[in-house]
Amino acid sequence: MASTAITADTAPVFHLEEEHAHAEGGSTMLGFWLYLMSDCLIFAMLFAAFGVLGGNYAAGPAPKDLFDLGLVAVNTTMLLLSSITYGFAMLTMDKGRIGATQAWLVVTILFGLAFLSIELYEFAHMIHEGATPQRSAFLSSFFTLVGTHGLHVTFGIVWMVTLMVQVARHGLIEANRRRLMCLSMFWHFLDVVWIGVFTFVYLMGMLR
Repeated sequence: MASTAITADTAPVFHLEEEHAHAEGGSTMLGFWLYLMSDCLIFAMLFAAFGVLGGNYAAGPAPKDLFDLGLVAVNTTMLLLSSITYGFAMLTMDKGRIGATQAWLVVTILFGLAFLSIELYEFAHMIHEGATPQRSAFLSSFFTLVGTHGLHVTFGIVWMVTLMVQVARHGLIEANRRRLMCLSMFWHFLDVVWIGVFTFVYLMGMLR
């Protein structure tokens, strides 16, 4: 039986493709974008529910009887200012100024706490007036939508405090910069959602 000798010229050559380089933290940012998209769906469903149920007062109080647009405007200003101060925190982060970054984050937290305080005062006043969530479909959808947004703001503040501790311990390392960037997107996202709440729930509610 004839045998075929494998020489260097006839030996098969295998080429290993080089693995594509991935930016550090790229998977984290992608995952966070996916999370924000899922949060968009949650708020979209809550807005849709309010759009359907927001006119069912069950012979109870209507938006004109409950809403104080002046107070809501002040509350909106608090959240918008917090978004601006967080932007300043990101600018100082880019310059590597740890102290200034921490200071702007503290100011952002204070504005966020002011927003939550006003919102809790509004809820307490409405409940004191008998406008509880079980009073009507309008109030159920209102408390669910606005309360869910408030819970997100609370979570954002807790996250911000946690990151401030991380920055104090480890400085503005790449991982902390990435985390602050993710929180920045989350915080500005809450601003956008609140503008929708202010317009769709409060302003349009007063026109009904």
